[in-house]
Amino acid sequence: MRFYDRINELSLLAETKAMSLNTARMTVVVGRRRIGKTSLVIKSCEGSEHIYFFVARKNESLLCKEFIDEIEIKLKTPVFGEIKSFNKLFEYLMIQSQTRAFTLIVDEVQEFFHINPTVFSDIQNIWDKYKQSSKMNLIFSGSVYSMMKKIFENENEPLFGRTNERIHLQPFTIDVLIKIITDHYPVYKPKDLLCFYIITGGVAKYVEHFSDKKLFTLNKMLNEIFRHNSLLLDEGKNLLIEEFGKNYTTYFSILSLIASSKTSRTDIESILEKNIGGYLDRLEKDYNIIKSVRPLLSKPTARVQKYFIEDNFLNFWFRFVYKYRSAIEIGNYKYVSDIVKRDFDTYSGRFLEKFFIEKFALTKQYSLIGNYWERRNKNEIDLVAVNEKEKKVVIGEVKLNSIKINLPRLKEKSINLIRHFTDYNIEFVGLSVSDMF
Repeated sequence: MRFYDRINELSLLAETKAMSLNTARMTVVVGRRRIGKTSLVIKSCEGSEHIYFFVARKNESLLCKEFIDEIEIKLKTPVFGEIKSFNKLFEYLMIQSQTRAFTLIVDEVQEFFHINPTVFSDIQNIWDKYKQSSKMNLIFSGSVYSMMKKIFENENEPLFGRTNERIHLQPFTIDVLIKIITDHYPVYKPKDLLCFYIITGGVAKYVEHFSDKKLFTLNKMLNEIFRHNSLLLDEGKNLLIEEFGKNYTTYFSILSLIASSKTSRTDIESILEKNIGGYLDRLEKDYNIIKSVRPLLSKPTARVQKYFIEDNFLNFWFRFVYKYRSAIEIGNYKYVSDIVKRDFDTYSGRFLEKFFIEKFALTKQYSLIGNYWERRNKNEIDLVAVNEKEKKVVIGEVKLNSIKINLPRLKEKSINLIRHFTDYNIEFVGLSVSDMF
């Protein structure tokens, strides 16, 4: 699959690279695994001199040997002497960059915590010593969100305050997904687009995987996921086990319940029979995996809130793969696939709502977009979009089947909501899969 989008990120990286010709610049790129960080930073270096280091979890001296080979190939200059520590190698490159401009990419930099955690202090000292005279465009990339946050955003860590730019790489937006599916499968139906959005979540690696194999219908995607030797069956565990460590079972249980529509803290605690406040807080703030959502217009301190998994693919994985792992472990893939097909219409409803919230956000016409509900989940409204400048509000009901849309009932549920917008123009709309384009 060809390279898509990332226009804003590439523009920022190009601007940073140009500025590094005067003085060294440090950029941090963070994002979950498979999101496309490496492709992005390599793309940004096309046509210019760059070195790429991948920090694998191995002996530091072995890493340095591999890095020296990369330096000699890319910079076409020999590295004399025996260098067995990263700090010596980094200092060598900072000195080299005083007379020649190049980009240094250090991918999965958080792995140094397991190799030699003093590396970060060494980098700080060397960076501070040479950055004014250097022309290095330094890019650090990492996938373990909590560790990257600790390294670069914790004021007690040596690299705090050293970065010039930070990119938190997000999934492809829905307009990019539409472009990709149109390029690869122009005869797609609206439900194919919805399935593609739900299962890939816009994550570059999954989008590429299904696009290259021409898998755009629900049946074809499920056949790829639920089969022998499928790389996707262990994906959730592989992505998160390092984040959570030995306490991962409690986190996985919470995420499985959220994916199964147990979205309130009370619901989850009643099932797990334990206080999960700390877990929820870390899942949201430290790991960036869930998001707490309050009804539109509610106060920030309101206790009426729901929790959702931000990542569409992870939500799917916890709802159908992790939940039915016993069947998967004995190879009964058809059993799980049939459950997905049985439940998919119900399951996909919330993601259709999410799709339209993203679609409205992309128009840049609204200052406030979200859901609305009242205590005990009464008068739930799928979409509310507010334009405060033009004083207009769109209130929407989202259904897979447009026949089930009931605008008179929507107006009844909105009575308390519209009291906040007495001088606004109110528009009630029904949205279904046919409105996704």
